[in-house]
Amino acid sequence: MRSALIAIALLAIAPLAACSTVVEAVKGPELAPVGYPAQLAPMTSQFVSAREPGPQAASANSLWRVGARAFFNDQRASRVGDILTVQIEIDDSASTKNTSASSRTSNSKGGVSHLLGLESSLGKFLPGGFDPANAIGTDSTFSNNGGGSISRSEKISLTIAAVVSQVLPNGNMVIQGTQEVRTNAELRQLTVAGIVRPEDISSTNTIKHTQIAEARISYGGRGDISRVQKTPAGQALVERFTPF
Repeated sequence: MRSALIAIALLAIAPLAACSTVVEAVKGPELAPVGYPAQLAPMTSQFVSAREPGPQAASANSLWRVGARAFFNDQRASRVGDILTVQIEIDDSASTKNTSASSRTSNSKGGVSHLLGLESSLGKFLPGGFDPANAIGTDSTFSNNGGGSISRSEKISLTIAAVVSQVLPNGNMVIQGTQEVRTNAELRQLTVAGIVRPEDISSTNTIKHTQIAEARISYGGRGDISRVQKTPAGQALVERFTPF
């Protein structure tokens, strides 16, 4: 009975999924709603630093104005909700080339020069032309050649703003950020997440991707062009599971 209910529920949901696919095919991909980074990359926040109280009104003779941020304090991101800029400059290349060759040649020869005086009588039992001095002879040759090469090059230059979503007990911060750009019916999405040290954030409130621990950087998209470039699902399944 339970299996039947699950099957009915799946059949009821299937048209909704198909409808969503049809709408996206007609209108193009939709941008994700703007929200707190936890909605973009779910993560349990266990450690949250408290916000400082708002600035107090100053006296008439003070240079401090109401609503201003700290005068001499560090303006770099340090609390949950603060924003910092991540500079992604990936220019990696790798080249590997291997060549191997091996060969082996062996010869062996054996004969029966004396066998209890019966060596001359073996010709009666063996085929004609038998020579006891050349009773056994083998030759073998082995050769193997192999070669392989790998060449890869990746280059990405992007800048994205990320939000501090969690402060760890040792002061390190978890950051997350997503950027979406839609051009016609093609949507490009950049996502970055990881752990940074406050000491690595520059005075301009920026940080390099090489200074992000557990970095998760994703750059992709969806839309008409991506759909055409993607291998059809049926073909992908056949190529994955075919034994030939």
